[in-house]
Amino acid sequence: MRVVVVCTGNICRSPTAEGVLRRQLEQAGLAERVVVDSAGTYAGHGGEAPDPRAQEAARRRGYDLSDLRARGLVPEDAEADLVLAMDRGHLRRLQRSFGRHPGVRLFLSLDGGGREAEVPDPYYGGREGFERVLDLIEGGAAQWVAQIRAALEGGSEPSRTGSAATKTPPGGSGT
Repeated sequence: MRVVVVCTGNICRSPTAEGVLRRQLEQAGLAERVVVDSAGTYAGHGGEAPDPRAQEAARRRGYDLSDLRARGLVPEDAEADLVLAMDRGHLRRLQRSFGRHPGVRLFLSLDGGGREAEVPDPYYGGREGFERVLDLIEGGAAQWVAQIRAALEGGSEPSRTGSAATKTPPGGSGT
């Protein structure tokens, strides 16, 4: 199974989510069955490490993001089983790019507890914004890990109603 997490520049939210998901999947014994990656809707930060503030917030909680590098979305990302958007703007962009991909979802879409549906962009704020993002991502990741475990154990894919063959190719109309 392959999961791609998407934000704007792939330097704050999505690499944080990539690191958290990887750790939680490892702790759940699923790391060898799931590949986690991240990308940005904007490729201008390509090759850059995550924002130092994101790295520091993650490091305080035991996550190491230092090896991650930003990249933009590529057509091959449509082949992922799950493409998880940090906010509704990213979700709309993914839906336009990938058509009717059943795995394109908001990262916080599994949370039925009435919390925020979006992971806010901490880039223009201070340390507390990065901490809040980590709080949201840790909670959302735990729910995705449970969903992924159930899908892998049940032989189905999370959030899918059909097989990989039902995805609209990148650039397709989706209709």
